[in-house]
Amino acid sequence: MEIKIEQQPRQEYLNELGVFKWEIWKKEVSKFPWTYDSQETCYFLEGNVLVTPDGGEAVQMGKGDLVIFPAGMSCTWEIIRDVKKHYYFE
Repeated sequence: MEIKIEQQPRQEYLNELGVFKWEIWKKEVSKFPWTYDSQETCYFLEGNVLVTPDGGEAVQMGKGDLVIFPAGMSCTWEIIRDVKKHYYFE
């Protein structure tokens, strides 16, 4: 299970995806387990996060990153700086 990150995607691409019409999720500095029942695509407006898939290496992401989390992945989120992101579940 791989987390896919596109850093600083083009504005046109974000518009094509409809990112700015997606819901917004905010979360303060914290650490918690999470399992993805379905694929999530998100775009970070603010924050800095380490996401560690169970049995895998930590992946850092944050402001300006477009990220895809695969369905079925269990992981631990460690929010280092408060997060604000657009998100969409498929």
